Amino acid sequence: MGLKIALLLGGTSSERDVSLASGIRVAEALRTCGHEVRAIDPARGPLSDDEQRALATGRVVQTAPPSQEALRRMAREALPSFASNLPRQGDADVVFLGLHGGSGEDGTIQALLDLGGVPYTGSGHLASALAMDKDLSKHLFRQANVSTAKWLMAPAGVDEVNTALGLPVIVKPSKQGSTVGLSIVRNASELQPAVDEAFNFDDEVMIEEFIAGRELTVGILGNMALPVGEIIPKHEIYDYECKYTAGMADERFPAELTKQETARVQDEALRAFRALKLRGCARIDFRMAKDGTFYCLEANTLPGMTQTSLIPQAAAAAGISFPELCDRIVRLALGDHARAGIV
Repeated sequence: MGLKIALLLGGTSSERDVSLASGIRVAEALRTCGHEVRAIDPARGPLSDDEQRALATGRVVQTAPPSQEALRRMAREALPSFASNLPRQGDADVVFLGLHGGSGEDGTIQALLDLGGVPYTGSGHLASALAMDKDLSKHLFRQANVSTAKWLMAPAGVDEVNTALGLPVIVKPSKQGSTVGLSIVRNASELQPAVDEAFNFDDEVMIEEFIAGRELTVGILGNMALPVGEIIPKHEIYDYECKYTAGMADERFPAELTKQETARVQDEALRAFRALKLRGCARIDFRMAKDGTFYCLEANTLPGMTQTSLIPQAAAAAGISFPELCDRIVRLALGDHARAGIV
């Protein structure tokens, strides 16, 4: 029996364009499963049929995120109607969160939906907030014996960074995704400009030890680790353009690892998932150093679902079609909320 689903996409974060591309693919996939789907942009309200058709390629057209000025202007304009655009109890059987970054992924919207008693996909408000905050996440990874790169939080001077981490380092906003505002710093003179740039996107900035090695990712669906993927970007890092532009990264599923390596990184991913109290579908990213150590970088609670995104590729490697993946995410949400006594 088909469900009545409200799908949230767009929003006012730096990942707005990614969310629009992800969300429209999810809407189409859920409709093929027999569900009734209403697509809603919390910043602007329900999408018309014409607007949905215009997005139907499911591709991120822009090679860079929207400017901060444009996003701030949109957020100001959206504020008066933002909460009223969110579904209320009885409006839908479940909300599919196709939002990325900002209030869509940091627990804010999750908390509002919890207050309204509306089931939704992905992790709860606390877990979403923990995963979005890279500093807090890394403390919890350490408690769960999940290896993670050493880090400092800005402000930190060059001498402190050299002593604690050494160069090169990664400088990034603590609560952003899609590598927005991220830089590699190789020389001391580059540190402060990189920190200043990251502060344009967040009020907290992380300075992290750079781990040379292979870029790996593990999707989690319920309690199951999906096939491990390896990403080989055309640029030095797996940046916004490489993530969302076809042909800008070689993404291999399954990754060329031994059975023992595969089992080890999948186990680390599951432990990271549980340490943050995540649920539903998430993606855990790693670096594999030359000595074989896996370093957990971060967890993504609402991973992208575009044509070039990693979770759909991991699911396909496990024999799960895209519509089936979306349907499973919905069913997991209903089961999680029923067990929590919310529905």
